[in-house]
Amino acid sequence: MAIRKVRCPQCGKDAVWAPENPWRPFCSERCKQIDLGCWASDSYRIPVKEDANDPGFDPDPASHA
Repeated sequence: MAIRKVRCPQCGKDAVWAPENPWRPFCSERCKQIDLGCWASDSYRIPVKEDANDPGFDPDPASHA
């Protein structure tokens, strides 16, 4: 069976997609840790469109401070 390679989402190098690579889809533990750090520091965010019809929607959350 051919070895399947994918691009590391962090650095772009080839990474082996197999049980032998414990960091897949990353190429190394370093790349995996960098990605985890980005999630933990809120560098990655999923955009959300606010819905004014939502009963929990608050157009000015600073007014409650």
